[in-house]
Amino acid sequence: MQFQQLQYFVAVAETRHFTRAADLVHVAQPSLSQQIKALERELGADLFLRARGNITLTDAGEALLPLARRILADADTARHEVLELVQLRRGRVRLGATPSLCTGLLPDVLRAFHDRYPGIQLLIEEGGSHDLVRELARGALDLALVVLPLPTPSPALTTVELLREDLVVVSSPDAPRPGRGRRTVRVADLEGERLVMFRHGYDLRELTVAACRAEGFEPDFAVEGGEMDAVLGFVRAGLGVAVVPRMVAARSGRGLRVTPLDRPGLHRTIALAHRSDVAPPRAARELQRMLLER
Repeated sequence: MQFQQLQYFVAVAETRHFTRAADLVHVAQPSLSQQIKALERELGADLFLRARGNITLTDAGEALLPLARRILADADTARHEVLELVQLRRGRVRLGATPSLCTGLLPDVLRAFHDRYPGIQLLIEEGGSHDLVRELARGALDLALVVLPLPTPSPALTTVELLREDLVVVSSPDAPRPGRGRRTVRVADLEGERLVMFRHGYDLRELTVAACRAEGFEPDFAVEGGEMDAVLGFVRAGLGVAVVPRMVAARSGRGLRVTPLDRPGLHRTIALAHRSDVAPPRAARELQRMLLER
């Protein structure tokens, strides 16, 4: 049984006329008649009672008609569903990102993506790079923004460098300026400062602690264990200073003093990652393009 045969059958059943049915489906009448006969042979039953000027459905035809209409309707629905996905009218993107990127980089890009494709659902998962790599590998995410180098390099992932971002020191305007009041500070100047530190597994925590140890000292934590919003809130309250991405500091609004780090400073490299063995969905590829072109 062929899809085209069902189309011809329904056309004849609705018009009760082979010639008018052929015109309706844009096919020559002999070809339509041949396909109907082939369908009847396939089913082992006549579908129409043919009398001059009078075409009626047999019992077999009456039984087939609602089923054929349903099959054609389902096919039409499937065609429209796929077309909407191809044209980015519907669908979803599952994007993972570190919390600092959700605060700094993503809001503007996601707003632009949503304005262009309002029917695409955006599902965001926050986490450290290690967690996001694991979620990518098991297929729970389409894309992830991660910090390079990856904690556990994975040959199953493709990464594309997105940006290299400076880190800065933030403090409360009511507290003494870090680095003895200078306009810029060195990592070594953080010795003796009380730091507000992120939770374990946070990329910024590992980077900051490693930089302090490279300067020969262990950082002194005033409070630790927070996410980005909590860390910024504790700094505003004067509990200590924190090392955060420049974009986050720029978006954090009033209540924070921003002090750049002297050269060579501290930086982090952000990359866009996806599985190597599976192409991201069309909507995810479009978001990827917008992130790379931002």
